[in-house]
Amino acid sequence: MPTTEIVCTACGGPFPFTDEEQEFYESKGFQPPKKCKPCRDAAKQSRGGGGYGGGGGRSRQMYDAVCASCGITTQVPFQPNGTKPVYCRECFQNQNSGY
Repeated sequence: MPTTEIVCTACGGPFPFTDEEQEFYESKGFQPPKKCKPCRDAAKQSRGGGGYGGGGGRSRQMYDAVCASCGITTQVPFQPNGTKPVYCRECFQNQNSGY
């Protein structure tokens, strides 16, 4: 596949779409990019993403909870609503070690 030029939908500038990139996108079943690399990177930064997990280096909101198994106070990354039991890390791992 020869290198093609794509016009960025964000900045309007042309950018190359190399044959290696085309093969990679095709092998993954991806559509060709619509934005150039600098515009894609800027969009990721504005969303707070940029890596696996999407945290972008930000600290996660933690909520206080009482473990349903051992009763200690712990923190979890979601706000408990009382409909399901909440476990501390150790009890959660013990609950799931049987699988």
